[in-house]
Amino acid sequence: MKERAEELKARRPGPSAAQDEEGAVLAKIAAMAPPDRAMAERLHGLVKERTPTLTARLWYGMPAYAKDGKVVCFFQSAQKFKTRYATLGFSDRARLDEGAMWPTAFALKQLSPAEETRISALLEKAVR
Repeated sequence: MKERAEELKARRPGPSAAQDEEGAVLAKIAAMAPPDRAMAERLHGLVKERTPTLTARLWYGMPAYAKDGKVVCFFQSAQKFKTRYATLGFSDRARLDEGAMWPTAFALKQLSPAEETRISALLEKAVR
């Protein structure tokens, strides 16, 4: 919660705000342990490549990607949460609806081309 309060305090309106937030996300990724850092860097690249309408920002201390100021997806580091896998999560703003039930979070142990393809499709669907 402290990280979230600091994020809100640091967020300031203006043309350089998006650059500042992107820089904060990149700094957070750079501070991660190697396995999480590699996945977060690749995920960041996928988001920028596949869904350029999303903007990077920190969300509760995690790298997140927003559309119109609302978080669509985020990356949870395994190290930060002391879990055996990292998580790619989607908020209710993501358009992943499939019937009456669908997944909103995915465990990540590594990112191979197969996972990257699947994530790319999820990202594109999420922002439709």
